[in-house]
Amino acid sequence: MDLHILAHRLRVTSISKSGLQNYTHPLIKLIFLRNRTRCKFFSLTETPENYTVVLDEEGFKELHPSEHLQVECSTWLPLNVVSNGNASSSSQAVGVTKIAKSVIAPLAEQHVSVFMLSTYQTDFILVREKDLSVVIHTLAEEFSIFREEDGESVPVHSQDACNGLERNGKEAHHSTVHPVMIPQNQFCVMSLDPDTLPGIATTLIDVLFYSNSCKDDAPAADDLECIKFFSFSLIDGYVSLVMDTEAQRQFPADLLFTSSSGELWRMVRIGGQPLGFDECGIVAQISQPLADSDISAYYISTFSFDHALVPEEDIVSVTDMLQDQRKDAGC
Repeated sequence: MDLHILAHRLRVTSISKSGLQNYTHPLIKLIFLRNRTRCKFFSLTETPENYTVVLDEEGFKELHPSEHLQVECSTWLPLNVVSNGNASSSSQAVGVTKIAKSVIAPLAEQHVSVFMLSTYQTDFILVREKDLSVVIHTLAEEFSIFREEDGESVPVHSQDACNGLERNGKEAHHSTVHPVMIPQNQFCVMSLDPDTLPGIATTLIDVLFYSNSCKDDAPAADDLECIKFFSFSLIDGYVSLVMDTEAQRQFPADLLFTSSSGELWRMVRIGGQPLGFDECGIVAQISQPLADSDISAYYISTFSFDHALVPEEDIVSVTDMLQDQRKDAGC
C-alpha cells in the first residue's frame, strides 16, 4: 500500500454557536463560491457545542480573528492511504477500519496524536507537521510513502525525512479509555456533484446556520436521545455530507447520492468531556476493536469530541464491545 502526504497545510478551528453570525459570509463563500477563493480543503462540522472548521491556509485567511474563533496552534498535514491505485474508499464501506491497524495504532504507540476526517470518498489522517519525521519513520516499513510537490507524487525515504531528528523516543503511556455515548439518530453519508451545489444552497444554508430543531446548549451525558450533527466537506473538488435522516428529508433526493446499499449509520460519540489535541490513542480506542471485529466505520474528529459512525445493524455488538472494553480498563 502507498501512503500519500498531501500538499495541504491545514488549520483546525472552532467557531462558537453564539458567534456564528460573524462568520456566515466567509463560510458561505468557502462552500458555494469556489471561483472566488483558492481554498482546496474545507470541512465544516456542526456539533451541539460548536462548529469545527478544518481548512487550508488559503481558506484560513477568510476567517478573521475574534473571541468566537478558537484556533489549534499547530499546522496539520493530511495523509491518505492508497491501495491498488485507488484511495481507500469509505463509500465501499471500509472507512477508518481499513487503516486502523496499519496507520492509527502504530502512530498511537509512537505517541503521535491524529485528527481523523472520513468522507464519502476517502479517509484523511491529519498529523501535526512537527511530527512528520516520526510518522514517516513509523510507517516506512508498512508503506511506500510519497509526498505531493508541485502536483506530482515524489517518493519519501525515511532517512531523507529525518534531517538529523531522532525518532520519537517517548514511551507511549497507557491511553485513557474515554466514555462513549450512542445517540438514537440514524445517519446517512452522501455526496453530490459540486456543480449542483446551487440547487441545494437554500436548504444547506438553512440546515447549517438557521436550524432551530436542536438545543443551543451542549447536551448532558444522559440527554442524548438525538444529537445535532451535520458535516460538510469540499476537498479537492469532491463534496461529502454526513447528516441524520431528519435533515436528509429536507434535501431534494435527486441531487444527493450514496452507496448502492443506501446503508444507515449510528453514531458512537467519544468523550465525557472535551478531548485534548495532545492526547494520543483516542482514535485507536474505537478503531482498533472495530477493525478486530471487521466492522466498517467512518470517523470524524471535531474540536471537542470524536465521532465514529458504524452500520446500524452492528450497533448492538459495538455497544457490547465498548462496554467490555471499559470493564477491562476498570472504568
